[in-house]
Amino acid sequence: MPNPRSLRWVFLPALLALSLQPVNSGAGPAQSQGTDGPAGPLGLTAEQDHQRIMDLLHITSLRRGADGDPKSPNAANYDESKAKPYTKLPDPLALENGKTVKTAKVWWAKRRSEIAEDFDREIYGRVPRNAPKVTWEVVGTTRERNGEVPVVTKKLVGHVDNSSYPLISVNIDLTLTTPANAPGPVPVMMELSFSPEFMAELAKRVPEIAEQMAAATGPTWQRQVLAKGWGYAVLIPTSFQADKGDGLTLGIIGLVNKRHPRKLDDWGTLRAWAWGASRALDYFETDKSVDAKQVGIEGHSRYGKTALVTMAYDPRFAIAYISSSGAGGAELYRRNFGEQIGNLAGAGEYHWFDGNFLKYAGPLTANDLPVDSHELIAMCAPRPVFIGGGATQGDGWTDTKGTFLAAVGAGPVYKLLGKKDLGTSEFPPIETPLIGGDLAFRQHSGGHTPAPNWPTFLTFASRYIQGPAVSAAAPAR
Repeated sequence: MPNPRSLRWVFLPALLALSLQPVNSGAGPAQSQGTDGPAGPLGLTAEQDHQRIMDLLHITSLRRGADGDPKSPNAANYDESKAKPYTKLPDPLALENGKTVKTAKVWWAKRRSEIAEDFDREIYGRVPRNAPKVTWEVVGTTRERNGEVPVVTKKLVGHVDNSSYPLISVNIDLTLTTPANAPGPVPVMMELSFSPEFMAELAKRVPEIAEQMAAATGPTWQRQVLAKGWGYAVLIPTSFQADKGDGLTLGIIGLVNKRHPRKLDDWGTLRAWAWGASRALDYFETDKSVDAKQVGIEGHSRYGKTALVTMAYDPRFAIAYISSSGAGGAELYRRNFGEQIGNLAGAGEYHWFDGNFLKYAGPLTANDLPVDSHELIAMCAPRPVFIGGGATQGDGWTDTKGTFLAAVGAGPVYKLLGKKDLGTSEFPPIETPLIGGDLAFRQHSGGHTPAPNWPTFLTFASRYIQGPAVSAAAPAR
């Protein structure tokens, strides 16, 4: 059986290599963002677009990110004694004028919007005011069983209005599965995921990953959700925005910009993916099988980042499970552990963020950021958020302790709004669930996977989400 840590080092490069290749995502000119689609008007590669942004910022060089290879002279740090080059986090309850936020009214009226503006301008970019409407179509309905539960699965396509620029067509791929015998609308947990085709190709090219997938035991997260009488959905973010820098003039970002390169504060891919998640929730609000006030969101790794951004910006989502989201997600930027800003700002990942973000890997540092990830979590308040990750041996790149410390840092905002924080600032022993408050945390002993934390998350979620009982023995209608 492969070592979990070695799988981690195999998985990340393979995932990045595949994600940078053209994919049939339904988000390109005329029909799809595939290999035949034209490039942007300047024909920019990711490296050229990356350099263009550096030129706009008058930056000549960026700090090198950490290396995933432990044998590299620039290997990522996993020594906790070296993890804290910065000691002070921005105060989520301090207004820009220096005054302290003492009431929920001031938080909602002033402070939260200040934090959102900083994230918009410096990290994730702004959603354009002219973002197009989406029209949803059910393209297929299947009545089947998942385990012992009869279900109805709808395959949906969200057609993005491209009347402003017909050269690019964008479609959002979504599936929704609900218990067939539910007596009424059910809660839904939506996962952000790679497409089945992508995962099949990844498993084909990296045998170790195929072995890991085949070795998985126990009920899937979908069956665990169904056992509670809830439904589940899967959204494919790359169907409407490719995960690569040379895709920024295509997809939803390219459509809105009419294939022109981004301005420095234009939205990056994470914010675009979060926009798509909100459009899925728009659909759920129209589907009578879904209790749209009880829709949760889950994402892992880069989609963990996306899930947190979605939860922070869209107050309609009821709960979130943020798994191994790492830097750019729940991990504190002001920590030297695992992935660093230099990695995020490089040509392989810069597209996740807006252009302004690059300067924090150039003349500026993480300590110059006006915000940190604890404030992104705070933007989710007072709604419940579960943050999880794996052991350092296997998931150290995403710095699970750094995400815990961010949750601790968000605690004062939850308490201000009458909710409970984690209940401790001491990092708990591995496998210890902290689920007594409205912020929750657990580090599992596995590698880079969300699976071991699903049962704990669902226990936590059951305090907030209530669904009708499902009879497994009844036939599907």
